[in-house]
Formats: sequence, structure tokens, C-alpha cells
Amino acid sequence: MWQTSKIILALMITAIFVGGGVYGASFVKSRKNTFIRVSTPKAGQVVKSPLLIEGEARGSWYFEGSFPIKIVDANENILGTHFATAQGEWMTEDFVPFKAELDFTVSSTEQGTLILQKNNPSDLSENDGELRIPVLLDVIAPLPEPDAQRLIKLYYYNFSKDKDASGNISCTPNGLEYVERNIPLTITPIQDAIKLLLKGELTAAERTAGITTEFPLSGLELEGASLKDGTLTLAFADPQNKTSGGSCRAGILWFQIEATAKQFPEVSSVRFLPEELFQP
Repeated sequence: MWQTSKIILALMITAIFVGGGVYGASFVKSRKNTFIRVSTPKAGQVVKSPLLIEGEARGSWYFEGSFPIKIVDANENILGTHFATAQGEWMTEDFVPFKAELDFTVSSTEQGTLILQKNNPSDLSENDGELRIPVLLDVIAPLPEPDAQRLIKLYYYNFSKDKDASGNISCTPNGLEYVERNIPLTITPIQDAIKLLLKGELTAAERTAGITTEFPLSGLELEGASLKDGTLTLAFADPQNKTSGGSCRAGILWFQIEATAKQFPEVSSVRFLPEELFQP
């Protein structure tokens, strides 16, 4: 009897360890394999940008119909970030299909990992969860020369150029005025330009000329960007809700980012995530 019990216990332990992964994927901070399933890409698949990601997740994996995804290289360097979006009603405990298209930069390493993270607005570690899928990164692109630079425009605001006949501020794009900066030549120039814009670094001469901005805003960070069919989607973190506060203010902040992004000819429109950012 005792010998039989030991055999049963050994089989149970083996089942726990063998059953921990799903199709080559692994979970962090959650060994439950019933929260999220990915149909594409498969573990070990060769992937290239843009990467189509499809699957299904229970409603508790989402928040406001989305959850973050990212792809990293073998050294955990982030190559691209975006959001997966529910393709149906997400406020349920059932599985809900999701879809995402992730743009990423190539890496000097062949191995990579696609990470699908549970959306955790509480920031409590016990509510974290992520699915990690090993993938192979396609094609190593040559990097720009280290000293190469490019000239960009950063659009800020000049109140004196945006007044009506009565001298009132109109809160329109007419008040935008750009300054020029040289930045290193990289494969992510749009993100580089937006990140530099958010620093709000104006010279004394530029401020004397009437150019102003509320940037930097405490806590506001660009988390990722993707471009598809001319539409640039920018994902921000704004934990202190610094992007809201009146239609005039929110509009001026919006205009500065939009104009800076649209200087790049491949960008025809700009979309912000979460969508409640830069709203009155």
C-alpha cells in the first residue's frame, strides 16, 4: 500500500512539472494555462515585422478591452511594444479572441521572446501575469553609423501667433512653431523625435522668441509606437493624468505631438493610446 502511494505521488509531481508549459510557451507569476491561448505565432517560429498575433484570453486578462504585448531579444532588450485588442465583449470570464500587429526593430541576436502581459491597472504584483513565447528573429539589418545624425523638427507653441481679432487665444494649430534639432540616426526616428519633444528642452533664445510648452509632464512617457497604412499609433503612460485639464490645454498638447509626428512623410494620421489621453 505504501509503495503504491509513493508511485501515485511521483506521477502527480511529474504531471505538475510537465504540464506547466503550453506548446513551448511559459508563464511567469502564473502557472495556470487557462487564461490565455495564442494561435499565432507558434513557439520557435521565425518572425518578422510586422508580426501578426492572434489568440484568445479570458476577460480577466484584459482591462478596457486590451492588454500590453512586447517582443525582446535574447538579452531582454525591448524591440517593440503595442497592445492586443479584444475582438468581442471582454467583460466576461469566458475566452475572448484578441488580435494585434506588432512592429519591431531587428536585433543582433537570433533568439527572441514574445511577451503577452496581463493588463494589471492595480499594479499589485499578485495580479501580474504574462505568457512568454520563444521565437526566432528574421534578418539582421545593418545599423547606422554611430556618428550619423539627422535634422528633425520639434513643434511647440507660440501664443502670439494664435490670437483672434479680439486678442484672445484661439487654441488652434496656428500657434505651432517648430525648432530644429540634430539627433542620432537610428532605425526609430519617429519615436526618437517624440521622446525628445516630451522633454520640452527649449533654449533661452527660443523662449525669448515666445515659443513655449508645458512639456515635460510628470510621469508622461512614450511606451511604444506602430505604423500601419499611414496611421501612427502612439502608446503613452500617464499615471498622473497630466494630459487632461481643459479642451484648450489638451488640444495644444495634442497638436504638438501630432505635428512632430507628421513631419515624417510616412505618417498621415496619429492615434493615441489609451484613447482617453489628451481629452478635456
